[in-house]
Amino acid sequence: EAVHYKKLGLVIVDEQHRFGVRQRRSLLAKGDHPDLLLMTATPIPRTLALSAFGDLELSEIRTLPRGRKSVITHLARQGNEAKVYQRVRQEVAKGGQAYFVYPLIEESQALDLKDAERMYDTLKRKVFPDLHLELIHSRIPEEEKIRIMAEFVAGQVDILVATSILEVGVDVAGASCIVIEHAERFGLSNLHQLRGRVGRGQRQSYAFLVYSTNLTDTGIARLKAIMNSNDGFVIAEQD
Repeated sequence: EAVHYKKLGLVIVDEQHRFGVRQRRSLLAKGDHPDLLLMTATPIPRTLALSAFGDLELSEIRTLPRGRKSVITHLARQGNEAKVYQRVRQEVAKGGQAYFVYPLIEESQALDLKDAERMYDTLKRKVFPDLHLELIHSRIPEEEKIRIMAEFVAGQVDILVATSILEVGVDVAGASCIVIEHAERFGLSNLHQLRGRVGRGQRQSYAFLVYSTNLTDTGIARLKAIMNSNDGFVIAEQD
């Protein structure tokens, strides 16, 4: 609010779905009818877009960047993790890197869910003892986050265990595999964003959505919407 512009002519808002209407209006009010460009890789349904942004022109980029391949998505029921771990190991053996994503940082007494800290220890000691794993989440000191991400980008880390902190701003071409545990705990847009952390190079990439054994048919149908489409617009309509 304390920032003032001499002559604001253009406002560009990236990841627009993370901002509210009031925030957008307050920014536009700092200029005399400045031009506005909103960008997002996680679109909202067209019907909602027209009602929320009826005064805007809507453009859609539906093609992948040259050389990139669509991410292949698989669903895996809890209890079949061994097969997923095997696929991850195969990808790392071929020179790829992997993400493991969990809904919680640490163990919760109220929720029977896997968490990043305990699973990092389990994966490091029991599943991939011969690989280099690192852990990252919002409570890790900033300097440590920077070090870990720099090593991951440089290919020095094989597997990065994390929370949904990865959802935005992570662009590592070598990452070819992402495993999202308790996938039913994430929204479709969140899953689409997380899946977008792989497939950013020319290597074929894979996403594994691991879901709880007691998931309802409706819940499984939601995950199948992600499995069957890489189109953010289709997924937004499903969501």
